[in-house]
Amino acid sequence: MPIKNRFAELQQEITAWRRHLHENPELMYEVHQTAAFVEEQLKGFGVTDVTPGVGKTGVVAVIEGKTNTSGRVIGLRADMDALPIHEASGVDYASKTPGVMHACGHDGHTAILLGAAKYLAETRNFDGKAVLIFQPAEEGGGGGKAMCDDGMMERWGIQEVYGLHNTPGMPVGEFGIRPGALMASSDEFEIRVTGKGGHAAAPHESIDTTLVASQIVVSLNSIVSRNIDPIKRVVLTVGTFETDSTASNVIAHTAKLEGTVRTLDTEYRAQAEDWVRRVVISTAEAFGATAEVIWTPGYPVTINTDAETAHAVEAARAVGAHVDEDIPPIMPSEDFSYMLEERPGAYIFLGNGDTPMCHHPAYVFDDEAIPLGCSWFAELVERRMPAK
Repeated sequence: MPIKNRFAELQQEITAWRRHLHENPELMYEVHQTAAFVEEQLKGFGVTDVTPGVGKTGVVAVIEGKTNTSGRVIGLRADMDALPIHEASGVDYASKTPGVMHACGHDGHTAILLGAAKYLAETRNFDGKAVLIFQPAEEGGGGGKAMCDDGMMERWGIQEVYGLHNTPGMPVGEFGIRPGALMASSDEFEIRVTGKGGHAAAPHESIDTTLVASQIVVSLNSIVSRNIDPIKRVVLTVGTFETDSTASNVIAHTAKLEGTVRTLDTEYRAQAEDWVRRVVISTAEAFGATAEVIWTPGYPVTINTDAETAHAVEAARAVGAHVDEDIPPIMPSEDFSYMLEERPGAYIFLGNGDTPMCHHPAYVFDDEAIPLGCSWFAELVERRMPAK
């Protein structure tokens, strides 16, 4: 079965929505115009059950099938926020907001779910309820958690939940997915090291904080090489290194390091903070310095449940797509993971062709992927809740 014919007919209209959103990007929870556009479109489709302000600025809409005897409720999610990036794509519908850009394709995800909503509102060829989730603040703001904390799953009785993300480098017309861990968790740390500042000509009278912090960076990497099972995936990165020294002949008194720990293993994630604290504090003490670790938990591991992954694969194949159902997991993180912690579900990658990677200023969403993404969402609803 090819993509649903209706989406071929709607592609130009959906593309226009996507490009409008691209021209008017918004950050984090400040997606007021985007949410208003989504709400306006949904009501224009005849969807009457639309609730704004969920998880601050999220939008939730409900479309009922022709019948509702199954009692089944399926959630479909798209993210709405952009990134603080100066656009360099060269497209004629580039961002009108300097320094803000849809560099991750959330404009495409939102347009795809709107397209699916229009089709489902027209046909209602299913038995149950489809709950459409338009989420703010995926890019570091934890909007998925905010919507869950607002009681979304319970308020709308969602039983399983699905989402997608475009993937540069994967051909348009293909999907990729796997059961289990698909994307990594991402936790952040800040390390503050205090030694004893002094003059470079008299290092014996100081505790060289730069040296101590450098040893900490080296020692932290031993966590991955010596504490982690070599067949598991953990990435520890120290991204910034800053001291209070202002001259080449000054030994710093303090230093600050910042970094992240990413893993596909929930057990290792739980242990990572203890490992980092132990290495940092003991290394500093060995040199007579002190150190403090500030740990900030980030997004959890994105874990697809087995049955729902199978449903996602079946729907993708039904709309004529090639599906890699054992795609290798990747180390970026995704806050759809919060929704998957509350309900069974699956997250799938949608091919975006040969384009720059997400978060690149020259990134471009491929509008040819729209009909397939819309078809997948709609097919999921119709297969999971077949019409009576």
